[in-house]
Amino acid sequence: MKIIETAKRTIRFETATIAGLEGFIDENFEMVVKKIFSSAGRLIITGIGKSANIGKKIVATLNSTGTPSVFMHAAEAIHGDLGIVQKDDIVICISKSGNTPEIISLVPIIKDMGNFLIGMVGDSNSFLAKNSDAVLLTTVDKEACPNNLAPTSSTTAQLVMGDALASCLIELRGFTEDDFARFHPGGSLGKKLYYKVETLMNANPPQVQENTSIKDVLVEISSKRMGATAVLNAIGGDVTGIITDGDIRRMIERNENFMTLKAVDIMSPNPKTIDKNLLASVALKIMETNSITQLIVKDNGKYVGMIHLHDILKEGIS
Repeated sequence: MKIIETAKRTIRFETATIAGLEGFIDENFEMVVKKIFSSAGRLIITGIGKSANIGKKIVATLNSTGTPSVFMHAAEAIHGDLGIVQKDDIVICISKSGNTPEIISLVPIIKDMGNFLIGMVGDSNSFLAKNSDAVLLTTVDKEACPNNLAPTSSTTAQLVMGDALASCLIELRGFTEDDFARFHPGGSLGKKLYYKVETLMNANPPQVQENTSIKDVLVEISSKRMGATAVLNAIGGDVTGIITDGDIRRMIERNENFMTLKAVDIMSPNPKTIDKNLLASVALKIMETNSITQLIVKDNGKYVGMIHLHDILKEGIS
């Protein structure tokens, strides 16, 4: 058995299958997209077997990009789940053959209910194709499976056709990155567009005064675990500098009697700062631009926290 060659042949075969779908994208496809876009109801997607699995994925894609969709299993539909379908809903029925018993039972019922029915089907002469209001062809010459049995090329074609629908609907809706993030607040994109510095900062930030001893500086940096500490003016409490782990190392290298030094002697003046209400992604950009790992966080000019590069990256923000 030539495993590598079989895998490559499968990929080549399915690549050709996807390319062949372009021939089915025509005015009929455009009509279907516009019909779904202008619908007052939801999009109900149904199927059985592997087509049902593809249908669930298409539903997930559509819901996450602004097209309200529901999956309805074809077998369950004819045993009570047809109540899912409401007056203004559009139904897409996915099937390779278009002639399975469940499809033959379900299609006439949907037609009697008056819902617009779209058949996503591989056989243009099938029961489903002939009884649908519109047809999206996903015809394949053969399956990529060596025995031409397991749904492989056919399900890939269905999946890509679903993605083509979704992509067109995204453009019609003017669906933006911000909209996507709104539907994915827990994902990395949602966090990038919604997480503020205040959410990720250390609200009990390390701080010392200019005249703090090096010993106490070390204790503060170690106890707060931020790899740095802000240095504050003793009179107004304004941030005048920052001391990082790197500053400590350089101090040790350059001074034999460093324990006599004060914070003001080794701090880096005028540290980079950020307002707590700005996005964490903005903080990340500042850090990357300046090759630093901490930022002083301020609120109305006052020191309120510190944010570390690792706090941002661990949330998947990049």
